[in-house]
Amino acid sequence: MATTEGLRERKKRQTRQHISDVATGLFLERGFDAVTIAEIARAADVSVNTVYNYFPAKEDLFLDRGEDVIDRLSRYVRGRRPGESAADAVLRELRAAVVGQSPTVGLFAGWADFMRVITDAHALRSRLWAIQQEALADLTTTLARETAARDDDPVPALVAGQLSWIHSTLMAWIGTEMVRRRDIGEVAREALGLLDEAEELLGDKVRAYARRPAE
Repeated sequence: MATTEGLRERKKRQTRQHISDVATGLFLERGFDAVTIAEIARAADVSVNTVYNYFPAKEDLFLDRGEDVIDRLSRYVRGRRPGESAADAVLRELRAAVVGQSPTVGLFAGWADFMRVITDAHALRSRLWAIQQEALADLTTTLARETAARDDDPVPALVAGQLSWIHSTLMAWIGTEMVRRRDIGEVAREALGLLDEAEELLGDKVRAYARRPAE
């Protein structure tokens, strides 16, 4: 049963989003390292403590959707349809995101500027790498649970590695093309071809792994 967001929760969510939006604007304008938490607090009209209450680390202000990224592939696997394998579900969802030109895969006009901030800041690159590693570990755990695998079974980690490779390769390729400021529609069409090529490289065992029984 869906729960209704209360006034307190809504205000907290709005405050968090406001701080993140203000910080992102400053980072895009001046670069990540040049902006301080105190400056963000002043621009957002909140206290420094309030910023830290919502964002424990400065990196979280820019990469504020890290939790969603960590859970993304696991969420796709948990939501696979009857008859679908884990790979089927991940590929279906990624194709849908590309066709829909979703910002979640970097298909938006501001992606080049977003990537420039990350490229210029070692702290952000390190945090992004950590997010990717957490996502891989989370997917491994999800696959193990979904298949009731033994603790010493290496297959969930191996399959997770290949599905994570597809996701990271797609994101990296789109990022490179968007930094060149190419047409979004053209990049999306070519990204679909990239996914087709990646799927063909998967072995039969990976493509069939964690298949949900057909109804």
